[in-house]
Order: sequence, then C-alpha cells, then structure tokens
Amino acid sequence: MKILAMIVLGVTLLLGAVDINNASAKELSSLKGIGAKKAKAIVSFRKGHCFKSVDELVKVKGIGKKIVEKNRATLEVGECK
Repeated sequence: MKILAMIVLGVTLLLGAVDINNASAKELSSLKGIGAKKAKAIVSFRKGHCFKSVDELVKVKGIGKKIVEKNRATLEVGECK
C-alpha cells in the first residue's frame, strides 16, 4: 500500500503541480524540504487562511523562502474550498 501511494505521488509531481490550497498532507510531504510535520502545518494553516500565492507559504511556521524556491516549479494555488 505504501509503495502504491509513493508511485501515485511521484506521478503527480511528474505530471502536474501540487495545489497548496487542496493537496493532502501526503501530497504536500512529497515536496522537497516538507516532511509530515510541515505538511500538517500547511493543512492546519489553510483551514483559516486561503493561499493567494505560492509566496504566502512562508507564513506557515517552519517554511522559509528557500523551501518555497526549491518547490516553486511544482506548486500551484487553486481555489479554496
């Protein structure tokens, strides 16, 4: 099951961007420099805030400009739900 999940995440990164407003914690944790703890922080943060740009990720504790820049090509900002 874990192998299948990793394959799906890998294909997602290769074929499309990760939507920071709608991605699951698992999808977010597949990004460079984002582990389970930071992924959960993103999900928690967006419950009260809608990301309007990728640059707003730095508002999440533990995420800096370097992490945003490493992942900029694979990130997108979709509609908030």
